[in-house]
Amino acid sequence: MRAAPADRPCEVGHVQEAAEQLVKWPKRGPGWHKAMILCLSALEGDPIDPQVIRQAFEAAAKEAGMLLTSDPRNGSRD
Repeated sequence: MRAAPADRPCEVGHVQEAAEQLVKWPKRGPGWHKAMILCLSALEGDPIDPQVIRQAFEAAAKEAGMLLTSDPRNGSRD
C-alpha cells in the first residue's frame, strides 16, 4: 500500500511502518485514531488481523487526502 505524507510518497508493508507513518501525519481525524489504536494494539501483541489494520490505515490515508491508489512507476493499482 502507498501513502503520501507531507514530504514524500512512501510504501507501508507492515504494522511498525504504518505506526511510524501515522505519527508523522499532521491531519488526525477519526480514521487516524482508529488506525493508530489498531497498530499500537498489534505491536503490543494483540491478535489483530493484518487486513483489519490495512483497511484502517487505508481509510485514514483517504480521510487525510494522502492515499495513493496507483503506482505511477508501473500503472498498477494497489
